[in-house]
Amino acid sequence: MVDFDSGKKNLLIFVGAFVVVGIIMSTVVFPFWNLIREDVYEETVILSNDAGTCYVETFDEIPKTIRDCTNLPGDTVTIKFGRGLAWATVTNP
Repeated sequence: MVDFDSGKKNLLIFVGAFVVVGIIMSTVVFPFWNLIREDVYEETVILSNDAGTCYVETFDEIPKTIRDCTNLPGDTVTIKFGRGLAWATVTNP
């Protein structure tokens, strides 16, 4: 049996707690599959264009922001966005 002094015991406890917290966070709090989102395509209407940033409403009721947008308010476009995200891109038909 290995005899640990107080410093080594504290280090072992700290490392063990760090590993346990890491495992809990990676599996419960922040699952890896949340990083991989399904792409959603939707036809919607541009609500406003504020100096190249357009805003649209989608079926999931999360307002979407589209950067580098050249469309005018009232234009109907098809957008692509990740499920649950607040940004989108205009896709070409």
